[in-house]
Formats: sequence, C-alpha cells, structure tokens
Amino acid sequence: MNFLQSQLFLDVQLAAIFDDSKTFADAIAKQSWQAACDHYLQIRPLSKQQLTEFVTQHFTLESTDIALDVLQSHNAKTYIAQLWPKLHRPADEVKSSSLLPLKHSYIVPGGRFQEIYYWDSYFTSLGLQDINDLDSIEAMLSNFIDLQTRNGCIPNGNRLYYSSRSQPPVMALMVDLLWRAKYCHKADVKWLARCVEALEEEYAFWMSGSELLSKQVSAHRRIVQMKCGARLNRYWDDVASPRPESLREDLEDAAVLPQSQRAQYYQNIRAACESGWDFSSRWLADSDSLSSIQTTAIIPVDLNSLLYNLEHLLGHYCQLLDYNEKQQQYEQHAAQRLEAINQYLYDEELGFYVDYNFQKNCQSPVLSLAGVVPLFVKCASIQQAQQVKATIMSDFLKVGGLVTTLNETAQQWDSPNGWAPLQWFAVKGLQQYSFDDDATEIMTRWLSTIEVGFSKDGCLLEKYDVCNVNNRAGGGEYTVQQGFGWTNGVTSRFYQLLKQP
Repeated sequence: MNFLQSQLFLDVQLAAIFDDSKTFADAIAKQSWQAACDHYLQIRPLSKQQLTEFVTQHFTLESTDIALDVLQSHNAKTYIAQLWPKLHRPADEVKSSSLLPLKHSYIVPGGRFQEIYYWDSYFTSLGLQDINDLDSIEAMLSNFIDLQTRNGCIPNGNRLYYSSRSQPPVMALMVDLLWRAKYCHKADVKWLARCVEALEEEYAFWMSGSELLSKQVSAHRRIVQMKCGARLNRYWDDVASPRPESLREDLEDAAVLPQSQRAQYYQNIRAACESGWDFSSRWLADSDSLSSIQTTAIIPVDLNSLLYNLEHLLGHYCQLLDYNEKQQQYEQHAAQRLEAINQYLYDEELGFYVDYNFQKNCQSPVLSLAGVVPLFVKCASIQQAQQVKATIMSDFLKVGGLVTTLNETAQQWDSPNGWAPLQWFAVKGLQQYSFDDDATEIMTRWLSTIEVGFSKDGCLLEKYDVCNVNNRAGGGEYTVQQGFGWTNGVTSRFYQLLKQP
C-alpha cells in the first residue's frame, strides 16, 4: 500500500503532532503500516491526544541526534574525522517505512536527514577521499546505480516520497573522482563500461520526451526547446500534489492561492526541491512570496552546466571504450549545449551567468552562485571566467565566505546564507582558470566561519550566515541541522588544499 496517501497519514500530519512533518513521514511501523491504517480506520476519529497515543503505540521514530559529547573533538578538523563513523549507515534491512532500502553502506548528512541524498553525496565524497575511504564513495555510487535501475531515476533521497524527482546530476562527478583515484591507472575498462551505462541511463532520464518537442510543444517534463531550436533543461516533478514530508506546510502555503492554481504551485515546489535549492529567489516571481514560485519556467544555469559536463564526460569515456559513434554523439550534444548556454544563460552586459525564464523569454534578474558552475565544469571562456571572477570577488564575497545570492529574503538559499557545496563549486571553478589567490581567499574565509561556529556549537552545521558569522543561519522550512555531510566534506578538502594541520 502507499501509506503516504492513507487517512492515518493525512490525519497525523494535519493534526501537527510533530513540529516537523518529515518526522512522521519517516516513522517505522512496529507491525506494519497496513495493520496500523486498518486499525485506525476502525477507531477514528480521535482527538489530538488520542492520535498522539496511537502513533506512539504503533510506530517508532528515526533518531536524529548525534552524541557530540562522546566525540571529544578539540577543533573542527578533528570533529570531521570523528564524525564520519557517526554518519555511516550499513546496508539497510527492509522495514515498514518510507525508506527505500539500499544494498550497500552509505553516509547520511545528519540531523533530520537520516537517508542518503543524491547531490549531497558528491560533496561528502570529497572528505571521504581525503581520508582514503574510496570504498564508501564506491558503495554510494553503487547505491545510486541500483536506485536508478529500480526507480527510473536517482531519487532526491532513498525515501518513497522522493521517488518522483531527482537532484542535480552529479553521478558523473563521482564516477570521475573514482576513475581518477582508483581505476584509471589500472585501465579498468569493465568498471568504466558499467558506469557509462548508468550515466547514459541518467542522461536519458533528463532528456526524456525530447522527441515530442516541436514549435507547437516547447517543453516536456525536464526538457525545453528554445525558439532557436536549441534544447536546454529544467527541474521538474511529474507529481502535482503536496509533498508528504511537508504536507501540512504545503497545504497551508497553498491556501492563499485559488484552487485552480494549487496543483501548479505544488509542482513548482517539488521542482525546486529537485534543484537542491529549496527554496530561493531564483525560483520566485516575487522574492518575498513563496506562492509566486515558478521553478518549471526557469532554465537553470547550474543544471545545464552539469548536463554539459555529463555529455562531455560521456564523450570522453566513450572514446576510452572505443564507442566511436557514441563519442561523436555526446561531443555534439555538449557542443550544442555550450552554444545554447552562451546564448541564453550568459549576460553579456553583466559579464555573469544567469538563469533564463523561457515562458517570458528573458534572463533572470537574480544573481546567484549558480553562475560559477560553468567555471567548475570548464565551459566558460577565459574572458567569461575573468568577468565572473570579478563579480564573485566584489559582490558575493563576504566576511565569512560566498553568499548564495545577492537577494536577502526569508528563503534559506539566499543572502545572508552560505552553503558548503557552492563554496566548492566556486573555489574549484576559480582554480580551473588559475585564479588561485582568489580561491585561497574564499577558502580562508570559509574556514574561519567554520571555526568560529565550532567554537560556539561544538559541531558543524548545514549552512552558515556568511555576512555576520556570529549569527546562526536561518530561513527555510526547518531549523539549521547539525552534522553535516557536505559541510564536513568541503571543509575537509579546504583544509587539505590550504595544507592546514
């Protein structure tokens, strides 16, 4: 049964028994969800207190606590090393819950996020590589390949309620990391061939429906045909209903809209979750109003840069495997996408990469760190990279690192917050074009923020206020989470690059 659509699930979520709707979405039935739902239908309706007692009787809840007191970490670097085992999970046993069981071990981000997350895992892998734990990276890659086979895409995370959407396509980055670190020198083409098959499946997912596009049909699922005939991608979710893990919040937020607009609102919310930037003024028509969300109208520069990287790497890997015809196809796709990125996603006047609203046929006014991803994947020209670098260092660089966008809003993927994955995209992107001093300045400021925060909190967090490092980062649908996988991974890599003891 899909218990996420059951009367029991709906009533518990709407009763606000838990502050965070994700808590019950992750609950484990002591007997089975079917048995709990059947019993509930026989005795409902219940008061809030009775419903709370029913949940306690029939379910156990995922633990989200990390025993920081046993770590005895004296500094952030020691904390990172000691925390990896706390975030490690063995292969899953099948439970009566929303968890999609994984066959291999994995790393969770921490806090309320007690499952694997797709794009988080690439940044986590940086830290695992720093301690030579390539086996954990490979286990996570194997999980993603398996999930893709079972689910039709690599889901946002290994939860049933995430299965209709993915996240930024970073599997190619994980494959490339492992290829360079472990398999390249052995010329293990069998391993590479298996990975290429999985990468091609992911590429097919993002390009699904391209054969349906025409002058009359400009968009289908995740692919959009521009007026010139070029094809670029967007974030999407086929489902247009409230998210089970944020059911109450979605219903409350949508209540301000006419009934006829709510399905589109839910779909745009879900599409923004696929972006990983949930939520940001990038997706909003009005930066002060989440109800103005328009994610599916936006062609994101970071998504298309990552897909360019996927096409480019597939071309390279097919060359290594002597797949000559496929090599030519992917090289052509990459060249065509690069041309479209330059036409639609680069603002010549500003000298910066931006998103594009294909429904309004205009570039987005929002400047965000997504604009550094073309440098990260090396698809910018030297002149473009110089212009982007100038804007990054003059406008985005704050006392504590790089701010996410230049818009200060109530959303967590906006100013004043800074996020570890975006620091990495920027630092690596700048290094690709030999802007090493600028990259060092960003890393130094980020590490200072981490160390100030660690001195107060005794842990690392999901995000930071980089404009005022003495403030706790805010915004978003939930309180700031401790752990934290991608913060640990990127921070570890910065310590290594700066050769700090």
